[in-house]
Amino acid sequence: MTSANVTALDAFLGLIAERDFAAVTLRDVAQAANLGLANLYRLYPDKVALVAAFLARIDSEVLAGTPRQTDPEETPRDRLFDTMMRRYDALRPHRAALRSIGGASRDPLLLLALAPALRRSMAAMLEAAGVPSDGLPGALRQNGLLAIDYAVSRVFDRDETGDLSKTMAALDSRLKTAEKWAQLIGKYVKRPDSKGLAAEAESPAA
Repeated sequence: MTSANVTALDAFLGLIAERDFAAVTLRDVAQAANLGLANLYRLYPDKVALVAAFLARIDSEVLAGTPRQTDPEETPRDRLFDTMMRRYDALRPHRAALRSIGGASRDPLLLLALAPALRRSMAAMLEAAGVPSDGLPGALRQNGLLAIDYAVSRVFDRDETGDLSKTMAALDSRLKTAEKWAQLIGKYVKRPDSKGLAAEAESPAA
């Protein structure tokens, strides 16, 4: 990411932390970043691109903290828990901006536009945890993790504890629930490749 990209993204995050997302224009971002509007447009043609870049920055921070070797003693749920908590730690300085984005995402058109970036982010978290994210099983895992993240983010937004203990508890509870459902359904539904149970694909913790 070039210095201009970083400057523009930082300016955008600062503006939406102070104002309503819908009230911030590309011209505002260009002025705050001391860039020409045409130059900003070449970097980020719209606010959706800026939000996608923000998510990609967070993903990169999380991936940078991923151990190179998998601990054989850890379960997929353990690894996913650690990965998602690193994500919430990375998001912590940007909660005001997140609130602004979250408020704007009630617009169905904006949510639809952001969907690819959100799914890509969840896929990155799954891969960091050593959980496959490709194909139909991966798509189901992405959707499951996105639903978990949506629920946990509501707790995270209000969590003022020093160690994000409330967020940890909410995440742990939902990952355990997802794992239990996968195991329950897996008793009745066989996976065609005979290596396991198809329903596990629906659980992001599987």
